[in-house]
Amino acid sequence: MPPMLHPALLLLLGATLTFRALRRALCRLPLPSHVRADPLRTWRWHNLLVSLSHSIVSGIWALLCIWQTPEMLVEIETAWSLSGYLLVCFSAGYFIHDTVDILVSHQARASWEYLVHHVMAMGAFFSGIFWSSFVGGGVLTLLVEVSNIFLTIRMMMKINDAQDLLLYRINKYINLVMYFLFRLAPQAYLTHFFLRYKDERNLGTFLLAILLMLNIMILIYFSRLLRSDFCPERVPNRKHKDKFLTE
Repeated sequence: MPPMLHPALLLLLGATLTFRALRRALCRLPLPSHVRADPLRTWRWHNLLVSLSHSIVSGIWALLCIWQTPEMLVEIETAWSLSGYLLVCFSAGYFIHDTVDILVSHQARASWEYLVHHVMAMGAFFSGIFWSSFVGGGVLTLLVEVSNIFLTIRMMMKINDAQDLLLYRINKYINLVMYFLFRLAPQAYLTHFFLRYKDERNLGTFLLAILLMLNIMILIYFSRLLRSDFCPERVPNRKHKDKFLTE
């Protein structure tokens, strides 16, 4: 008898194909004139539309999971719920889709930081998906998607050359608050929790290593965000502008 496939593989495949279908549907939407004139901006716009959809669904879903299963805030390793498990599978499917989209679109060199982030995120999520441990940690990590809603809106306005709009100025302050509440604070809380595994050789140690690397990336992005939106005169050279925060 051939070995049975892990049920999560079907969930991952379904989530990945869902995001692929969503991208094809979103590509049919009309494009802003500034975006339509540039093939790179067109690809980026469609990529960000899918990212925005994922952030809205996953961010709200993560908040609901914690509201329904509040022990996830404390029992990060053992707390489990079907909703939280499906959320982690759903988001892992998005990261698989986005990785493939970047590679197929020949944007790997320009988007290598995204690829590194996605590989680390998938490595962390797979522990919850295939070993059913640290599902609560995965849900807490996905609180970052609440922040990503406003960060993605910001990037889309940048791509559309809409930085002078009042909406952009309002969003940049909301974005700053959301960055603290849903990106920096959860990462600090999770780092404090996982530091207990620093002297052990187990899954927790592996996840701590991923978390520390993500922390470095998040702090770098935060410094770029502050320079670009609040200290633009300190941005060194426009031709070296941050492709993730200012394009």
